[in-house]
Amino acid sequence: MKISEAARRSGLSSKTIRYYENIGIIAPALRGENGYRHYEPAAVEELKFLARARDVGFNLDECRELLNLHRDSGRQSRHAKALVLEKSAQLQERIARLQAMQEVLEGLAARCQGDAGPDCAILDDLASGEATV
Repeated sequence: MKISEAARRSGLSSKTIRYYENIGIIAPALRGENGYRHYEPAAVEELKFLARARDVGFNLDECRELLNLHRDSGRQSRHAKALVLEKSAQLQERIARLQAMQEVLEGLAARCQGDAGPDCAILDDLASGEATV
């Protein structure tokens, strides 16, 4: 199938598919006499795998590692589990940072009169460095 159909089936854009080929995450597509890329069903399944991995937060290096594990029939599931647990811990840290940021923002908003006057505790706190996480 052509790249447009592979993109439709995988949920990735044609540009993303070409990028994944260029950086070597997936093998280059076969080329027809007309120069068009041709994707086999197995390649589309790998593209779907990558789309799902990206959707749950894995970066490209992690996706490459997961795809290599997926391709390896001699793999050990503990490697995939370790990657997932590491990503989960990273996300938990990010969630904690985002919650702390939200608390600071809510505190700033609570201190501001929000009226037509020029005095603004938000701007004062940001200027003085009091508004930090």
